[in-house]
Amino acid sequence: MDRWTEYELFVKITELGSLSKAAEALGLSNAAASRHLAALEDRLGARLIERSTRRLFVTEVGKEFYSNSKAALIAMQGATDAVSATKSHPVGVLRVTASLSLCLRHILPLLSKFNQQYPDVRLDLIAENRYYDIIDDNIDVALRTRESEPDTSLVVRRLTDTRRTLAASPDYLQRHGYPDHPQALADHQLLLYTYATDPYEMAFQRGAESITIPTKATFESNDGQLLRAAALQGLGILAQPTYVIHDDLVAGRLIPVLTEWSLPRLAINMVYTSRLHLPAKTRAFIDFLLKEFQHLD
Repeated sequence: MDRWTEYELFVKITELGSLSKAAEALGLSNAAASRHLAALEDRLGARLIERSTRRLFVTEVGKEFYSNSKAALIAMQGATDAVSATKSHPVGVLRVTASLSLCLRHILPLLSKFNQQYPDVRLDLIAENRYYDIIDDNIDVALRTRESEPDTSLVVRRLTDTRRTLAASPDYLQRHGYPDHPQALADHQLLLYTYATDPYEMAFQRGAESITIPTKATFESNDGQLLRAAALQGLGILAQPTYVIHDDLVAGRLIPVLTEWSLPRLAINMVYTSRLHLPAKTRAFIDFLLKEFQHLD
């Protein structure tokens, strides 16, 4: 801090032609200003200003140092103003990552509205089912379905939660029949999501009754859209968040099964680095999602 004060003081002395006026402009006493100037010259090993009781003038080396110092102070002020702007006005590139299904179903339809509200923010949407490292990969906001993060410095904020639905195509159910109990799934072809917490078992609940069954996949994938496509082709029964197959259920392309039983709901969380000094672009996106998801079932 003293060094920046020294540079500011020297620039002010040069521009105002007076040590006392420069000291007053910076809120320093004359004695403190003299000490700062002396310290600067001692550190540089050069005389920047010749002064007497009547007048002062800038030396040749001082004139060159003034030009460089002035440019440095302007650049630093510009950098400071840029940071301040990002804190108060949403601007810049916002890197967001979520699963392909969540991006397609819920994030992409909101982009036009978000862009209208925040035209100076450019969204970099990374559709990926694996979990990126928030810090190493420079992610601003990640949308995830796990309850906690191994890095405890990250903020995990609940956005919403979602049901999981078992469903199959009418063609598959016509050929293989409807399962009437979770245990009957052992006789069916299952389409399993490999990134689930435990893809090879399912925990069902019906009122006070609960049962956990082992599962064996006929087809498995790390992407819900591939599993959806497989189910539409009649390859088996899938278990996916309802939003992934909502339109297919409404249209009758997929039929829900074991509707009296429920699987554990999935939390959808927003993950970001810190509540302190959060950039305006990140805060704007988080608040925007919270507001938009309030209206969803």
